[in-house]
Amino acid sequence: MMIKLLEKLPSAQCPKLIHRVVDGVCGQSGPRRTDYGERWSLTEWVELMNALSSFIRFGVGRGCSDQEIQELLSDLDTARAEALLQCVRSRFDEIRYALVDRTNGISSTQLQDFNWQLKLALSSDKLSALNTPLLNLSLDLKENGIQRLVNIEMNKEELHTLISALEAANKVVLQLKLRYQTKIVL
Repeated sequence: MMIKLLEKLPSAQCPKLIHRVVDGVCGQSGPRRTDYGERWSLTEWVELMNALSSFIRFGVGRGCSDQEIQELLSDLDTARAEALLQCVRSRFDEIRYALVDRTNGISSTQLQDFNWQLKLALSSDKLSALNTPLLNLSLDLKENGIQRLVNIEMNKEELHTLISALEAANKVVLQLKLRYQTKIVL
């Protein structure tokens, strides 16, 4: 576990470093290697920063309890593990907000709300007896701070295609979560 590299730093200096890592996770300036001398090689420094920020994102993103965090840090000595736990606990809301904001920032368009109606088209100007179910989907989107409404009308086949696409997207998200969680444990 790369977080073990934290033990090269005196325990009294750990809270400051961890808070600077949290600053980096929250979009502010993170710690600089030059502030900590030659304690770590460049490779060790990069590995430690990646491990700490990944751990912090994982712990907050999953909403881990204090006990779960302590179990994940069982290889780390008590003083440093406690410093990491205290930092995550004290800045939990700030970290969570930054993670949500970062996730929302992936796309310039965000879904604010949606509404749907199921209709039955009984006839059209071309056919006297149509009896076709239609779904009206209204999407309330926010794109670069501007609200807009998008209305979509779908027949049964188009609805099945949409559902299949959403299920496939969900499967990819679940796979990414699993991959991310596996990286944290390693």
